[in-house]
Amino acid sequence: MIYRRKMYNVDPSILDDFNEHFNKTLLPTQLKYGSRLVGRWMTKKDNGIMEIFAIWEYDNYENYEIIENKVKSDEEHVKRVQNWHKKNGWKRKTQRNIL
Repeated sequence: MIYRRKMYNVDPSILDDFNEHFNKTLLPTQLKYGSRLVGRWMTKKDNGIMEIFAIWEYDNYENYEIIENKVKSDEEHVKRVQNWHKKNGWKRKTQRNIL
């Protein structure tokens, strides 16, 4: 097994929108292709920004790469993500994957 920690720094003004985006767009697509969500947490940083991170489980690194390629190749998913970013005028300040 391997685990991936995916982190986002989110301005509190769009926190509710981001959480809805995660639940309706990001999570279903990851699950569709075989990612397993271990947990998702939020904490407020000293500067007021919300740090959100999720831990995902994969059988091995090869399995992770296969799933990520499927997610990135899912045109409908990519379109929904791009539309969300346009609507919210938000660019991820930080996104890190730690394997």
